[in-house]
Amino acid sequence: MGKDTPGKGILFVVSTPIGNLDDITIRALETLRRVSLIAAEDTRRTRKLLSRFDIHTPLMSYFEHNEVKRLDKLLAHLKRGKEIALVSDAGTPAISDPGYRLIQKVIEQGIPVAPIPGPSAVIAALSVSGLPTDRFSFVGFLPRKGSKRGKLLDKLADSDATSILYESPHRLVGTLENLLEVCGDRQVVITRELTKAFEEVIRGKISDVMGTLKARRVRGEITIVLAGKGRKG
Repeated sequence: MGKDTPGKGILFVVSTPIGNLDDITIRALETLRRVSLIAAEDTRRTRKLLSRFDIHTPLMSYFEHNEVKRLDKLLAHLKRGKEIALVSDAGTPAISDPGYRLIQKVIEQGIPVAPIPGPSAVIAALSVSGLPTDRFSFVGFLPRKGSKRGKLLDKLADSDATSILYESPHRLVGTLENLLEVCGDRQVVITRELTKAFEEVIRGKISDVMGTLKARRVRGEITIVLAGKGRKG
């Protein structure tokens, strides 16, 4: 398909690297070059990727606080037969980001949506965790506080599936303390800055990992992989 094919607009959901830019797929590069427009959560980050691979496709910002304003413009492009690529800050769009709402609206309009699969922090962390992968759940970021946080922690405590969470560096120790209190001293894996220069994977019981992290300042993008109830790996 070319850039402007009347009646055949399509939204490509394009996965981009979570750190190392060399993780981009050949198909993703071809798609980003071919489409008429790239809808990006953070145009500054996406521009770095495009510059690295000499791609000059126009960018439009699309993030949580401007999605309503941008939605009609993106739908209009698609209805005119243009092809659009949706990308997030990093990894696979719509996973813990507002891209899923655009995808919902596009589907409602009967416009095709096609995945261009690739990197995902969730799957990358799970793949190196050494914990069971036959059943797992991704819960994103825990609610900051209150009953919603407590209820979700209780669900994690009762689940025998491996659980995957995102967390910010400055809340990491506090979240581990909550997990220890509610779930008991299970196996946990902390991945930090996956695929980047300072990539790190810390494995052990929650109490041991907490001790390690309390002794230092933690930075970077964090993913927590928690063993399920009664499962040791």
